[in-house]
Amino acid sequence: MQHESTADHDFTPRQNAVLDVALGLLVDGGDKALTTAGLARAANCSKESLYKWFGDRDGLLSAMISHQASKVRTFERSGERLTPDTLVDHLELFARDLLEVLAGDVSLALNRLAIGQTSREGSKLGTLLLERGRRQIDRRARALLDAGQRDGLLRFNDGEEAYRSLYGLIVSDLHVRMLLGDRPGKETFPARARKAVASFLKLYGTTRIPTE
Repeated sequence: MQHESTADHDFTPRQNAVLDVALGLLVDGGDKALTTAGLARAANCSKESLYKWFGDRDGLLSAMISHQASKVRTFERSGERLTPDTLVDHLELFARDLLEVLAGDVSLALNRLAIGQTSREGSKLGTLLLERGRRQIDRRARALLDAGQRDGLLRFNDGEEAYRSLYGLIVSDLHVRMLLGDRPGKETFPARARKAVASFLKLYGTTRIPTE
């Protein structure tokens, strides 16, 4: 099986390390703590390097969000055909990663910050979260569903509707509750992922997929 991460292609290991530091600053100190000078000090690099790698502040935020989204691993078709077992493995991995990322301090901090800035003129964080975060995750997950359909394991007329069903079965109202302060035990995520995938396959799996 091959699980791809966008960060593997977009950023070097050093840049990924800097982005982790930037995300840590955001979680610990909020929006005001994320300055070019502060990040350069914390990551032990120059401001010139930051500008070269990420551009302006919006570019840095975009890179941070892409880096975070890349932690949700999924399938990039590389010639091999999916089997019932590998499809289930890919779906459950996606579900577990999605829950882990959404429940993490970084994701919660980014989303709360974006919500708090929705009425602020010129704020782009919400748009960046959608374009560089959620939609990148959606795109890669859709590729998995499309591959499953091509290989005769899934059946659907509307891939977007099928994906929304999968996402809803995995997340339900959990993300909203976490944004409001609920902290579910992460040890429950594997079982939640398995249950969501099993329910999805009962709805969209072909006869080649066992449902029990």
